[in-house]
Amino acid sequence: MKSRSIWCCLMIIAALASLMVVGPAGAAEPIVIGVPTSLGFLEGKESHKVVQMAVSEINAKGGVTVGGQKRLLEVSSMDIRDAAPGVPVPEALLGIEKNILEKKPVGIVVGPFRSEALVAGMDLISKYKTPMIGTIAMTPASEAKVKEDPEKYKYVFRNCLNAVYLVKYLAGTMEAINKEFGFTKVYIMHQDVAWARATADGVKKSYFEKAGWEVLEQEAYPTGTSDFSSALMKARSKGAQVIMPIFDMPQSGILVKQWKSMGVPALMAGFISPLAGTDAWKSFDAKIGGAVNCVFEMGSAIASDKLPKSVEFYNKYKKIYGKELQAGHGPAPAYESVYILAEAIERAGSLDPDAVVAQIKKTDRTGIMGRIRFDEGNQVIYGFDPKETAVAAVFQWTDDGKRRIVFPESLADSKIQLPKGLKSAK
Repeated sequence: MKSRSIWCCLMIIAALASLMVVGPAGAAEPIVIGVPTSLGFLEGKESHKVVQMAVSEINAKGGVTVGGQKRLLEVSSMDIRDAAPGVPVPEALLGIEKNILEKKPVGIVVGPFRSEALVAGMDLISKYKTPMIGTIAMTPASEAKVKEDPEKYKYVFRNCLNAVYLVKYLAGTMEAINKEFGFTKVYIMHQDVAWARATADGVKKSYFEKAGWEVLEQEAYPTGTSDFSSALMKARSKGAQVIMPIFDMPQSGILVKQWKSMGVPALMAGFISPLAGTDAWKSFDAKIGGAVNCVFEMGSAIASDKLPKSVEFYNKYKKIYGKELQAGHGPAPAYESVYILAEAIERAGSLDPDAVVAQIKKTDRTGIMGRIRFDEGNQVIYGFDPKETAVAAVFQWTDDGKRRIVFPESLADSKIQLPKGLKSAK
């Protein structure tokens, strides 16, 4: 009897030891995902929220399987303030490095806001071999560095629209306008910052000049400008059929209000960041009807029934946080990046950074932005068909405060409507 009791005790101890080794999902150390970005800005703030949303979803299903064991995910954020005026790039890089050294994330999502911080931070990412999937900074310079030295910079990926694809979307919208209405006269207005100048110049060179459009004028405006009436009067007097704005400053919504109140007979079509979300209707006193605006990634601030996963994502965010997404850039790719990273870890069966980046590179998933695959520069491929590529969206505000997608054709649920006083040239 005594020996039997001892045997039973040993069996119980062995079973408990086994549980301690295998354990439930919560027993193992969590896998940390870093989110160093500008958390005080809309794009960074909402991107951080959707990362938490994705992590909660994955953890609710038991977490990520690594080597046969379930591990939960944990988010570690850091406000690197790189989007704030006057914050030098080295200060932002210190924030990224602190996040890496203190929290030891297996990967980073969202990342730098400013392109300068992204490019400068690539050496830091390579030094610590920390996979990063960026979702805000848009410069193609990062892709160029990856292509020049793919081994050193293989840890840096981008899931959001880049500047080159933004030009293609704006050019595609202008081509559709020309095809529908025969318009060929454009007045370009843009913020006097590097990305906006480059975007305006890119559309001008890659489309307007080649397609035979007449660029009546191209004007740059300092950040903070709040009166555009003189330019709008010039656009009217010169016979502009299209006004193409490129702005991300909060005051740029005033441009559309003035265009509307002055009754300028030209189609306002381009990119004005504050017009992306539903809050814009109230913010700009319901005086933005007719404006055509670009959202950088499907699911960021808008969804389409033709991409059911985007609707599911959009509605889920509203249910959890009590309001709709407002940022037209960042949230959708940030959410997808968590899944891309988690799936790469599971396929690798390891947290080894080289094994993980090799699997990120092989990503081919259909999500809220369409089909997601990386090119040789570690940039997600964007196009106009969600079955083949990731997609952005161009919508038009209606006079009753609705947003209707008008481009690309694969997602469009409406045709562009002309403002009063402007007739088709066809």
